[in-house]
Amino acid sequence: MLVTLLLGSKTDMEFALKIASVLKEFSVPNAIVIASAHKVPEKVVEIIAALNADPQPQVVITVVGMSNGLAGVAAASCVHPVLTCPPAKSLEEYQVDLNSSLRMPSDVPVMTVLHPKNAALAAVRILAETDQNLKKKVLERIEKIKAEY
Repeated sequence: MLVTLLLGSKTDMEFALKIASVLKEFSVPNAIVIASAHKVPEKVVEIIAALNADPQPQVVITVVGMSNGLAGVAAASCVHPVLTCPPAKSLEEYQVDLNSSLRMPSDVPVMTVLHPKNAALAAVRILAETDQNLKKKVLERIEKIKAEY
């Protein structure tokens, strides 16, 4: 299993590491790749083709602010689920940039998750559908959270 964190820019790395740290808690392997859909679209296409050729269960999480073309380009060709987690630094950024993550054309299924921890947990839950050990870890985490209330 693998979660690929596909970043639009090096400046998104700190935010992506928040996602990666939660994946590490579940021992879910991840890879961080930087490729802008606007600046190097051919590289994005190559990355998605390689992911599609890999038979293991996977989830792709795009981390990109401003004009989020990366999530749509990824989802247009990717056979794996694509989540996007925009790394906005303020409410103003969300208000200006969020629509580029939420309004995708038809047949381009991108799921938008705003909190980095929740993006990681969503990916883990998707992968847990086919992995009983991971599903057990998810259930244990749910029980732990519930016990706190």
